[in-house]
Amino acid sequence: MLRLSVLGSGDAFNSGGALHSCYLLEHGAGKLMLECGPSSLAGMKRNRIPSDAPDAILISHLHGDHFGGVPFLLLEYLFSNPRTRPLVIAGPPTTEQRVRSLYAELYREVHCRQVNFEIEWAVLEPGARRRLAGFDVRAFRVPHSAEPVSLGYRIESDDGVVVFSGDSAWTDEFVTETRDADLFLCECCSMKPETPVHTSFEEILAHRAELGCRRLVLTHLGADVRSAEGLEVERAFDGMVIELDRRHSPRG
Repeated sequence: MLRLSVLGSGDAFNSGGALHSCYLLEHGAGKLMLECGPSSLAGMKRNRIPSDAPDAILISHLHGDHFGGVPFLLLEYLFSNPRTRPLVIAGPPTTEQRVRSLYAELYREVHCRQVNFEIEWAVLEPGARRRLAGFDVRAFRVPHSAEPVSLGYRIESDDGVVVFSGDSAWTDEFVTETRDADLFLCECCSMKPETPVHTSFEEILAHRAELGCRRLVLTHLGADVRSAEGLEVERAFDGMVIELDRRHSPRG
């Protein structure tokens, strides 16, 4: 079975009090943290998930609300819950440099201390494939404003296929990538189009029939999306758990 725990469903402004972007994908072969916003450690502890649970962390783009929690995890592993298992941190080019720079600015006194576990930094470009925590991950480019590139991911295992939009304006890549997917976790920052770098509910609804996923869940929710009533599409919330097992579920 594939289990997705929503540790943070909020946007950069924590609209509605939701925590920043963070999700934990678990199956028998490992645990993959998808995004690591500044409040990720709080999300794990609220949901009684051990802080050293992830075998790998996968970052979609280098905006603070998506990777700013990595230094706090490293600090946790140094002092509060010492880690010995290796950790893979994967993301766009310069992820390692940006994390190290942020860590140094936040905790200058400790950032140079040697951790007691191996960190492997994996660089992902559009089209790259990588096995992470037992999942087969493929990156694809999405239109967003982060440098050097913003990525979405198709994440596959025997138990199910999850597609994650990252932060992105609407793109027809979503139609291609969600083909035969069990779950599409798609950002939705506003009810109507407000910016060329994010997707709105109006756009998602207009393209819903084109998507090939069995289940669509909106996340990274703006305030108006979070408070809207009677939406036809499921919305993520902090603490939400989704379980998938395609081997025992009929295909629709």
